[in-house]
Amino acid sequence: MFRSNLLNKSLKVQLLGSKKFIFDHVRKKNVTMTPEEWVRQSIIFYLVNTLNYPIGLISVESSLKYNGINKRSDIIVKSRNGLSNYLLVECKSFKLKLNHSHLSQVSMYNKKYSSRYMMITNGIDHLVLSVDEKSNRLNVLDEIPIFDDLD
Repeated sequence: MFRSNLLNKSLKVQLLGSKKFIFDHVRKKNVTMTPEEWVRQSIIFYLVNTLNYPIGLISVESSLKYNGINKRSDIIVKSRNGLSNYLLVECKSFKLKLNHSHLSQVSMYNKKYSSRYMMITNGIDHLVLSVDEKSNRLNVLDEIPIFDDLD
């Protein structure tokens, strides 16, 4: 796990009535501002603007079914070929300390997605893992990989 405050204080936030909204550039709409949403939008901003992830390959809150239960993954980045997944990100509120259950959650989701990389983050602490397809082992990384998918 590594620490790096990626919470972006310059994201577009609006007050509409008594509710705060943040603009989601992937879904192209305002969404309710929650601590988890701020983390999600900050991570998307970082992926796109710092690590060169193509925004067109990013999906937010994708539905999946696991053991007959409907779930939603926070961020999925597809590979360029559109047939596989590059990065699966599970976002938590910056108020939460990352724990083993969060790792279990992203691992469970990755049984469906088979992403090359997995990440859990609260915007400050980040656990990034690569998945070795041959041995099915997880390797802890010291940083979020730059998008270099050439498939």
